[in-house]
Amino acid sequence: MNGPTTFQTPLFCSNSAPRGAFDFLIVGAGFAGAVLAERLANELNQRVLIVERRPHIGGNAFDRHDEHGILVHPYGPHIFHTNSTDVFEYLSRFTKWRPYEHRVKASVEGQLLPIPINLDTINRLYGLSLSSRELEAFFAQQAEPKPTVRTAEEAVVSKVGRDLYDKFFRGYTRKQWGRDPSQLDASVTARVPTRINRDDRYFTDIHQAMPQDGYTRMFERMLDSPNIKLMLNTDYREIEHLLPWRHMIYTGPIDAFFDHRFGALPYRSIRFEHVTHHQERFQEVGTINYPNEHAYTRVTEFKHLTGQRHPWTSLVYEHPTAEGDPYYPVPCPENTALYRRYRDEAEKLPNVTFVGRLASYQYYNMDQVVAQALKVFRTLSERILLTRADHMPS
Repeated sequence: MNGPTTFQTPLFCSNSAPRGAFDFLIVGAGFAGAVLAERLANELNQRVLIVERRPHIGGNAFDRHDEHGILVHPYGPHIFHTNSTDVFEYLSRFTKWRPYEHRVKASVEGQLLPIPINLDTINRLYGLSLSSRELEAFFAQQAEPKPTVRTAEEAVVSKVGRDLYDKFFRGYTRKQWGRDPSQLDASVTARVPTRINRDDRYFTDIHQAMPQDGYTRMFERMLDSPNIKLMLNTDYREIEHLLPWRHMIYTGPIDAFFDHRFGALPYRSIRFEHVTHHQERFQEVGTINYPNEHAYTRVTEFKHLTGQRHPWTSLVYEHPTAEGDPYYPVPCPENTALYRRYRDEAEKLPNVTFVGRLASYQYYNMDQVVAQALKVFRTLSERILLTRADHMPS
């Protein structure tokens, strides 16, 4: 799949628009919409209207304090990490950071073992005392090489063999996606590496940190501009014909934009079960995965992520489901083909730009959405500046 699709359209400088008109109508106040609104408003003096169907900004990264005063992520844990210094420096304009390196353990055969699989995982699971070099040989012995890796099952089995696949991956993937890994694209499990050292960090990116005051405060600072107007609790269809605008940036599901004319694109959703306990800490790491037990996939304790000190602690249990808000595009060939039909329709529109995970039907990390939004801004900026130059008196 490709990244966000941008389409040619005539853009006009702000002072040529009629009074009360918006240069941009942005649908969605998540990362893609907020980044583009901030850049267009502050860098190019464009008048922007953001329309958000939820009662808050920040999309799924929205955070808030619960009834006990604990900072929680209502839509599940959002842990920021990136190898892009440009993205990190851009967001640093709107937040200070708390350094944080996420750690995850998997509940397997009565033990809590590091995931991604590393040297300690194997030695503890099998009662061995392998060195890193010996672990390489161990993986090679267990692996079932494939000339071409196509499925999520093959992506794991070809590297570490079937026993580790069954213990750590198959059950988790079946719960998460509602399909056997043999029916899913290799990218699903290829995202999780395998290590031969003792590094137990879930991510190895250059920049790993959490917004010091939370994501919502960061978004508030991004959207604090007299050129940005915000409408919450509003479906953009209710106002798109009532208010004048020149160009739309759409960050919602691409199939919904076209009223599902070719059928609905499948998504996986999550039911989030939030639980609080009157104790300082509940689990030893930020997240514990449960690949082979319980209906939920993982449990995250937020105070690990936020560093907050509080006599209570809050956790979220994630129950994957086929119904609910769209969170995860389901990666398989037939869904990719359906998405491309919608993408072809989108390319016929002269005044809409599709950006972000849902509009592109691809699972992006937060930093990837920011990077793509900044790239789209650069493209739009070039056109706006060219249009301004064309309208300058000779």
